[in-house]
Amino acid sequence: MDFEAKMLALSTIAHRSRLDIFRTLVTSGVTEMSAGQISGHLEIVPSSLSFHLKDMLQARLVSARRQGTFIYYSPNVDTLRGAIDLLKEMCAPSK
Repeated sequence: MDFEAKMLALSTIAHRSRLDIFRTLVTSGVTEMSAGQISGHLEIVPSSLSFHLKDMLQARLVSARRQGTFIYYSPNVDTLRGAIDLLKEMCAPSK
C-alpha cells in the first residue's frame, strides 16, 4: 500500500457512519453482509449507506461481491492496519 492509499483510507474511516459500518462488518461474526443487512443493523437509509460504501470501496476498506440483485460487503482489515501503521510512523517521536 502506498502513502496516498493509506491517507485515503485514514480520511475515509474518519467519518462516524463509515467507522460504524466498518465496525459492524468486523464484529458481525460473519464474513460478509448485504447492504440491506448493514442498513437494517445500523438504521442507515439505503441511499446514505450506498454513498458511504462507495467511498469505502474506493479506499479499499471493504470489498464487494454481487450475487444476483444483492451486493455483499466484507471488511478489508489489512487496509486499515496499513493506514494505522502509517499514522504510528508519522506520529512516533524522533530518536
